[in-house]
Amino acid sequence: MPVEIRRVSSRKELDAFIQLHYDLYRNNKYDAPNLYRDELHTLSKDKNAAFEFCEAEYFLAYRDGKVVGRIAGIINRRANERWDRKSVRFGWIDFIDDLEVSAALFKAVEEWGRSKGMNEIVGPLGFSDMDPEGMLIEGFDQLGTMATIYNYPYYPQHMEQLGGWQKDNDYVEYKLIVPKDGMPEKYKKVAELVQKRYNLHAVHPKRSQVLGKEQYGRKVLNVVNKSFGNLYGYSEMTQAQIDEYLKMYFPMLDMDMLCLIEDWNTPDHQVVGVGISITNMTRALQKCRNGRLWPFGWLHCLWALKFHKAECLDLMLVGFLPEYQQKGANALLFYDLIPRYQKHGFKWGETNVEMETNEKVQSQWQYLEHIQHKRRRCYKKIL
Repeated sequence: MPVEIRRVSSRKELDAFIQLHYDLYRNNKYDAPNLYRDELHTLSKDKNAAFEFCEAEYFLAYRDGKVVGRIAGIINRRANERWDRKSVRFGWIDFIDDLEVSAALFKAVEEWGRSKGMNEIVGPLGFSDMDPEGMLIEGFDQLGTMATIYNYPYYPQHMEQLGGWQKDNDYVEYKLIVPKDGMPEKYKKVAELVQKRYNLHAVHPKRSQVLGKEQYGRKVLNVVNKSFGNLYGYSEMTQAQIDEYLKMYFPMLDMDMLCLIEDWNTPDHQVVGVGISITNMTRALQKCRNGRLWPFGWLHCLWALKFHKAECLDLMLVGFLPEYQQKGANALLFYDLIPRYQKHGFKWGETNVEMETNEKVQSQWQYLEHIQHKRRRCYKKIL
């Protein structure tokens, strides 16, 4: 039977769009399925603050009445203006191992993009950098994280077979081995020097300070905006997005693993750097049937978050204001965090995505045992 493409136009179809990933990856031991409520929020045009500057359409592929693929088409106007491009993004791409299905999905987004005046299609990308991005092309036997995409090996094979696609950007990811005890001497020396020379200090705010009137949460995301501003495809978060992320994600953070670097030479102790780590949630998320916390999924997630029941931690965000990136402040950050990782029994950490050309970021790991274990790619095709 031929493949039929339908544009998502109802809540029932949106549910089917979200459900496909759970069905396609059920019992996969590497995939970190997103929570259903988070997916629904992100994809709902009346809830996601990114729709202030984005537009999107979602498409489902059917064969014999069964959903066999999905794709989102997204136009981020802020990113296009920032980078002087006319790109339609594709994201939320999933399909069975059938070239006819993947071809039909991409064709739907390409045609929609052309109708909107776009001249290229790029992805996988989301509405913003806070969404997972990049198709996995190496590391299919490595545990995924909630901040990244996991996909089967046949996905990039389809990209090669379909033709017309080229590499637009590659991300690499590293496994960082947590020292069993002690501190790498180089971190110690640089951290002590940075404290003395620049009067920079590592602090751990209370939850009430992060979410309350002291607005540490806003300060954190403002640092992210400024430190990530020149990275591939980035569009600066609006205040509405910042409010949204604070509400959605910050309540779940462990304050012991949220480290801020402050400049005490400034009157208000300006936040100039941030490191956010969390327990790897993949095993807990795999126990949430169809991404639901109820009836028992919340227990697994709470257990993992509260008692650090995983060998791995995820470095969700590490960023510094540009003027502090050459001052060794990153050494001070990890000088503070490594003993906390040791205390909680973590054996290794995931860096999540870094541009392969970002040597400045990758140099942070030179004093730790590290292994590049994943690579993912954003593709581009001229329309």
